[in-house]
Amino acid sequence: MNRILECVPNFSEGRDHAKIEKIADCFRNVQDVVLLNYSSDADHNRSVFTVVGDIEPLKSAVFNAIKTAKELIDLRVHHGQHPRMGAADVVPFIPIKNVTTDEAVAVSKEVAQRVWDELEIPVFLYEKSATAPHRENLANVRKGEFEGLAEKMKDEMWHADYGFDKPHPSAGAIAMGARMPLVAFNVNLDSPNLAETTATAKKVRFIGGGLRFCKAMGVDLTERHITQVSMNMTDYTKTPVYFSYELIGMESRRYGAKIVGSEIIGLVPYDALYACAEYSLMCEGKTHEEIQALSRSEIIEKARNYLKIENFSEDQVLEILLEKKVK
Repeated sequence: MNRILECVPNFSEGRDHAKIEKIADCFRNVQDVVLLNYSSDADHNRSVFTVVGDIEPLKSAVFNAIKTAKELIDLRVHHGQHPRMGAADVVPFIPIKNVTTDEAVAVSKEVAQRVWDELEIPVFLYEKSATAPHRENLANVRKGEFEGLAEKMKDEMWHADYGFDKPHPSAGAIAMGARMPLVAFNVNLDSPNLAETTATAKKVRFIGGGLRFCKAMGVDLTERHITQVSMNMTDYTKTPVYFSYELIGMESRRYGAKIVGSEIIGLVPYDALYACAEYSLMCEGKTHEEIQALSRSEIIEKARNYLKIENFSEDQVLEILLEKKVK
């Protein structure tokens, strides 16, 4: 595949396996489109898909997935720990190979227009596609979630970019745009106290005075009797993943809590893991030369152990999966 555009759509369904598979089917057996990875979280009641492809077939596959989500997911009866405003909640496009950011922005606008024209689901453009500064940050766009969306959209400041001043009654609205690769990284704490974990998240995230390219919130993992700092690391090249991990460990100690594990949702660029392994190994006294002599698998394993990543495989490393699945 000479040109590769990535899409990482998030859907508000993480519990009904049959519905999740119907959405996944929209990306299967489509020429020049490859479903790299998808994962679901029952507590969040959310699924994240990672898909790559040539521009035109990818646009069609993403539209079909949004259409399927509209048919299957009713937010009026949806409950989960993760913020959401749409059945298809967030749909980012990421340039990977021989595709520019401007082209990714254009794709987001074309898909958004079709979604409104054919499905009557309003779309907000965010990140690189945003039409105003207050719409760049996803947290601002999604603030109030589905339950507050109808009232929010009455304000001209929050009219949809595609659509009018009201959400779809069951499918809500979608945030769509172009962005660079991010790392969805969650850190689990052995405390059941959500207020304390939320306080830790606020210290870590940028809007609370924390790390520049980190968005974070506290999440209650009820079935496991623990809590979680759930994060999006929006530029791992400028705010490495280990920054957030170390800061969470430091801040949570004031409440007597400890890190008991972490998870990476979807795919992660190899360089993000390398930075974590390098930090950990240098703390052990290793030199740059010794670290550079390690194999890719050894670096990944070191990063996994250092971050206590649960249920992780090398197939979650973006470059490895591209090598295996994309020709």
